[in-house]
Amino acid sequence: MPRYVIDEKALRRNLEILKDVSARSGAKILLAQKAFSCTAVYPLCAGYLAGTTASSLFEARHGHDFFGGETHVFSPAYAPEEIDGLLGIVDHIVFNSPRQAALYAGKARERGVSAGLRVNPETSVATTPAYDPCRPSSRLGTKLKDLKAALAGADGGAFQADIEGLHFHCLCEQGLDELRKVLAGFEEKFGFLLPGMKWVNFGGGHHITKDGYDTDGLVRLVEDFRARHPNLAVYLEPGEAVALNAGTLESRVLEIQPPDEDGISNAILDTSAACHMPDVLEMPYTPRVSGAKTVSATQPPPQGGFVYRFGGPTCLAGDEIGTYSFAAPLEEGDPVVFEDMAIYSMVKNNTFNGVNLPDIAIRRENGATETVRSFGYADFAGRL
Repeated sequence: MPRYVIDEKALRRNLEILKDVSARSGAKILLAQKAFSCTAVYPLCAGYLAGTTASSLFEARHGHDFFGGETHVFSPAYAPEEIDGLLGIVDHIVFNSPRQAALYAGKARERGVSAGLRVNPETSVATTPAYDPCRPSSRLGTKLKDLKAALAGADGGAFQADIEGLHFHCLCEQGLDELRKVLAGFEEKFGFLLPGMKWVNFGGGHHITKDGYDTDGLVRLVEDFRARHPNLAVYLEPGEAVALNAGTLESRVLEIQPPDEDGISNAILDTSAACHMPDVLEMPYTPRVSGAKTVSATQPPPQGGFVYRFGGPTCLAGDEIGTYSFAAPLEEGDPVVFEDMAIYSMVKNNTFNGVNLPDIAIRRENGATETVRSFGYADFAGRL
C-alpha cells in the first residue's frame, strides 16, 4: 500500500522561514489550501501563519473549521446557492469580475466580510501556459479596460464603495525577479485605485522556502510597497512554499518487465501518476526518486546502471512517472520513494480504475511515523 509521508521537521523549517518573512515585512502570510491541505498538521501550521485561502465552499469550510485565523476565498464565479454559506465563514471574499462584485459585494459588506476584486496585470511571467493567468484570453482577473468600463457604468459608485481590496496572482514556482515585474505591472495599471483600498493580496506562486530564494529582497519589496501605500495591509498566499520538500510518496515495485528495444525495463509500481501525483502528467514534470538518477527522454540510457521506466497499475498507457537509473537492480517488492510529494498530490488525487488512495502519515519530529488516514472500498464506492 503506498502512502504519503509528511515530514513534520521539514514542514516546521518552511513555516519558520515564512514567519520570519512575515515578521520582518509586515505582510500576512496565508496557506493556499489548493497546494497543500492536511488536517493533521493544521495545528502546527496555524502557529505560524495568519490563516488560509480557498477556491470553493468546501475548501473554505475546511480552513475555517480546522485551521482558524483568517479565511479568504476566491473563485472565478460563485454559485448563487453557495454565497450565503461562504459569507457565514469567510473574512475576505475576492470576486473575479465587476459583474460578480455587483451581484454579491454589497451583501458581503452587509455581512461584515471584506470584499476584493482580482485584477489581471497582463504581465506574463509563468513559463507554462496552463499555469499562466495572464495568458491571452485568460478568464482569471479583471483587465484594466474592463474595470474602467465598469467604473464608468451605472453601478460604478456602488462598486467602489463595496470593494476594499485588490488581488493579483500571476506566479508559479517563481522568485523575486518575477514578482517585481508583476508588481510593477499591477501598480502601473491599477495604482489609481490603491488610495481607496484597505488591502492588497500578492497571490501565490512565491517559492519563498526554496534554497536560494532572496527572502531579504522580498522583505524589502514589501516594505517599500507599504511605505508607498501606508494605508494598505499586504497578504501573500503561498501554498507550495509551505510544504516544499516536506513530504514523500512511498511505493513499491509490483513487477519488472523484460527490457524493450531500447534496453529499458518497465517497472510497474503500486502507485500511479494519473491517480496519486497528477501534476506529473499535467505540468508535466519528472519527480525525484530517492537513490536514483533521473534519465531524460532525450538522453540515451546511461552505461553501467540499471534503468527502469516507472509506470502505474492503471489501464492508461500514458500513466508513466519517469525513467530512472539505479546503481543496483530492482526486484519485485523493493521500495521506491518519490520526493517532494506533499504538494499538489493529496489535494488532487483520485480513484481512477478503482486504484485506492495512499495512506496519509506524519513523520513526527521525534522520528516516529503515525498513519493519520487510511482509505478503502467505501471511499471509492461512496463517490459513485
